[in-house]
Amino acid sequence: MQKLLIFQSLWAKERRHTDGFEPSLDDNIAAICGAGFDGISAHYTNRGDVIRLDEAIRGTGLKIEAVCFPRCVEDLRLPLELAAAFPVSHINLQPDIRPRRIEDCLPILDGWMRLAEDAGIPVFIETHRDRMTTDLFFTLDLLDRRPDLPLLADLSHFLVGREFAFPVNEESHAFIRRILRNAHAFHGRVASREQVQIEISFAHHRPWVDLFLQWWDYGFRHWRSRAADDAELVFTCELGPKPYAITGTTRRTDGPRRWRCAARTVGCHCLSRSA
Repeated sequence: MQKLLIFQSLWAKERRHTDGFEPSLDDNIAAICGAGFDGISAHYTNRGDVIRLDEAIRGTGLKIEAVCFPRCVEDLRLPLELAAAFPVSHINLQPDIRPRRIEDCLPILDGWMRLAEDAGIPVFIETHRDRMTTDLFFTLDLLDRRPDLPLLADLSHFLVGREFAFPVNEESHAFIRRILRNAHAFHGRVASREQVQIEISFAHHRPWVDLFLQWWDYGFRHWRSRAADDAELVFTCELGPKPYAITGTTRRTDGPRRWRCAARTVGCHCLSRSA
């Protein structure tokens, strides 16, 4: 049976308040387990940090989305080695390189995909601002040249990056659907055309929430149509701290609210699974 798994980003658990306090890794893992998440999203760029993470999650049953930021083909080797030693559901690759020509991107993407295939570890390219995939049209051009490129879809970056007018026209919907047809995992964040992360409980943000629900529904359904019967789809709650989160005059962010929103997401999913 296919499964939808809900992960929580460890980066999104950071407070970044002016008081300087941050919960320990063990405290964050305990909170994530207590809320019922299936896994976590964590950086796989430093061996010592990954060993510490492995110790913290031991016995919890939490799965891992490994995040890395390679700038060349060889940079992916360490995350793959770590993922082989400390298994992950997949690697989320943010391509920290910004070529202006499609032709300059293709050898790098091909190199990453070869390494992933050799290692037997799924590697998905995230759609993200200030990365190779910063622009929607550029990413669509990449897909024209590499139609099977596996993506991790964070649609918030494309919406705010392109400043889609609302209501979104059919041409823009078609562009997003093209991205979604290559999506193998998702990051959960709702944006407006001017803010990359908005509070989803506000009534005036409802049109944007409905837009993302519509896109995710399409993406999930398309994934189900092509995935194996026993495949697992990962949706990571990634409500980030500042500068993603809006700050007030005290420079405090909405950390507790972000966490409550993420916990509600997994709570609703757990209820749907038990229904």
